[in-house]
Amino acid sequence: MRHIARLAAALLVLMACGTAHSSTVRLTTASSAGDVAGRELREQTADEQVKHVLNRLAFGARPGDAERVREMGVDRWIAMQLSPASIDGRSTERFVARFPALAMSPEQLLAEYPQRQQLVRESRAQKSDLTASDSMRLKEAGRLSRQLLTELQTAKVARAVISDRQLEEVMVDFWENHFTVFAGKGPERYFLGEYERESIRPHALGKFRDLLGAVAKSPAMLYYLDNWESTVDSARPALVSRAPRGKSRGLNENYGRELLELHTLGVDGGYTQADVVNVARAFTGWTVEKPRQNGTFVFRPAMHDAGEKIVLGHTLPAGRGIEDGEAVLDIVSRSPATAHFIAAKLVRRFVSDSAPPALVDRVAGTFARSGGDIRECLRTIFASQEFFSRAAYKAKVKSPFELVVSALRAVSAQPDSTPRTAQMVARLGEPLYGHLAPNGYPERGDAWINTGAILQRINFGLAVAAGRVPGASLANWPDGRELAAQPREAQVDGVIRTILAGEASPDTRKVLELGVNPMAGDSAAANAKSDGFANIVGLALGAPEFQRR
Repeated sequence: MRHIARLAAALLVLMACGTAHSSTVRLTTASSAGDVAGRELREQTADEQVKHVLNRLAFGARPGDAERVREMGVDRWIAMQLSPASIDGRSTERFVARFPALAMSPEQLLAEYPQRQQLVRESRAQKSDLTASDSMRLKEAGRLSRQLLTELQTAKVARAVISDRQLEEVMVDFWENHFTVFAGKGPERYFLGEYERESIRPHALGKFRDLLGAVAKSPAMLYYLDNWESTVDSARPALVSRAPRGKSRGLNENYGRELLELHTLGVDGGYTQADVVNVARAFTGWTVEKPRQNGTFVFRPAMHDAGEKIVLGHTLPAGRGIEDGEAVLDIVSRSPATAHFIAAKLVRRFVSDSAPPALVDRVAGTFARSGGDIRECLRTIFASQEFFSRAAYKAKVKSPFELVVSALRAVSAQPDSTPRTAQMVARLGEPLYGHLAPNGYPERGDAWINTGAILQRINFGLAVAAGRVPGASLANWPDGRELAAQPREAQVDGVIRTILAGEASPDTRKVLELGVNPMAGDSAAANAKSDGFANIVGLALGAPEFQRR
């Protein structure tokens, strides 16, 4: 069992080292004339470049993808992914259309899926005790609310699995995490569909300022960071006077702080507590119209602090309204600190956890020159030597979401219309729309890897191969049908070629030959050997080579 112990140890240090490669550095030029970098030298071989882009710009390869990218040329395929409108997305939209809640407005959702709190308020307004009928309505409201969130999670996984617009899905996931909102707080889940549909997706490859503005006016963000109830303090001048109505809540700094720390400048971005306060003052009055009925963005002058404000050295004159918030978004989106912060996050996502500083600087320069054009920033990354370097190849550990989607794509799974696949993502540690804090899920691999997590990942791979994940069946996997009828040694070779893209350490190969779960423990492993083809596939999906991208 030495091979088993060695592979278990390799899994435990997965986040610290990459898959072993030849020490020989091969320099190849771009595979097509479309290379915007002018045929820069690349350390990865031509085949490695194909695998690399499918693991970084996409959620892994589906059967046949590598051949298509190789035939098209890596650089032409990158250019195509940077222009998602040129890629037919009708089949994906047809599948997503089976979840009608995704296309509904918050007003429609609040009518169709009433909030439990809303029903309680209605009962109290009628000054009556809860009847048995009321209790049933409350129970049904809770079920519908959960169903709404489930549909959002299910559709997110399905899109990532089947869409040919893979880079768009990667970037939607990136920005939803960057501008994270928590579905478990208040009414946020009623606004998540609109948030993705109108705030995130249309701007995922566009101008950062447009994306930032759409997020700032999203009811999902206004609720999550409490800006919807942030008002001018009583000691300061309001834009317009109003008769007092109930208790004024006063200034709330949550959105102002996170806008600077997490959305734009970064924690070391050079802002002060006074900047946080003045940014919060600038966004007073940015609120939600009829929050329990339609929940659209509205600016309320009576809530707005009309005094002079100084933000990052810029003076916002007194007597203005919504222009204050818009001016703040202009200031922070043009800041060199924002350019560097966003560049570093993009480089960390697409190149390596260490985010090579020279590349970050170049991407920040592109951000500044292009007015925050996200597509151009990505183009700079994908044309760089750092992106196609030896150090970047298989340098990233897959998050639970990336792992689940890539495994399903690898075996040509059909999209799951049930909540089970999304629930598996949650069990692996990344519940979708379930991150409580505003900093989003981590981009670093060491956050995802420990002994328990590795065992769960291997068990997930075995579940996929055994057909226990809806839509995944080795009988429907073209390579699987052919390999299932072959001798075990040929099966192992075939699984390494297809699932692991031809890359397997001697220890991984031995585990596949033995058919033993390396994390099961010596006594359990001794009794866990399986000669089944599904077991080979499942163990490959749990191997170190598949856990990295």
